[in-house]
Amino acid sequence: MQDQIQAILDFVRLHQDFAAPLVFVLAFGESLAVISLLLPATVILWGIGALIGASGMDFWPIYFAAALGAAFGDWLSYWLGLHYHAKISTLWPLSRHPDLLPAGHRFFEKWGWPGVFLGRFFGPLRAIVPLTAGACEMPRIPFQIANWTSAFVWAGVTLAPGALGLSWLKALAG
Repeated sequence: MQDQIQAILDFVRLHQDFAAPLVFVLAFGESLAVISLLLPATVILWGIGALIGASGMDFWPIYFAAALGAAFGDWLSYWLGLHYHAKISTLWPLSRHPDLLPAGHRFFEKWGWPGVFLGRFFGPLRAIVPLTAGACEMPRIPFQIANWTSAFVWAGVTLAPGALGLSWLKALAG
């Protein structure tokens, strides 16, 4: 896995024009139900953040690509849950945990959009919260408010430490 991560980071370093589209795809996959469990995108995005700081790539297009990819990934996950809610419970990983949807329903009734917002920041939850929100028929507008605001915060939290941290370290050392 480490070799694939390094290959992607080397590609971005050598082909910086592809950084934003690649970041969009990574963030989309990181936020898409179940796929995020298989894709080590967060680690790659941290590395791309460090590349931004080390190479001087423009932060803002990559930041917006990460935010949009994350928001669209959650949006699709929510839609899948909403559209297939009856069938979703028969699919992995929900089929292995039949109590998850009723618990999810109680969770969304109690926490609402703040639960969706916070779910983006915890790896295992990021993969399932939007899907479960849709399957539990959480209202669309509160979900989308939480989805879009958390996507922009998450993109900054994910990319900025590497992008800004290296700049600050260079300033301190220089």
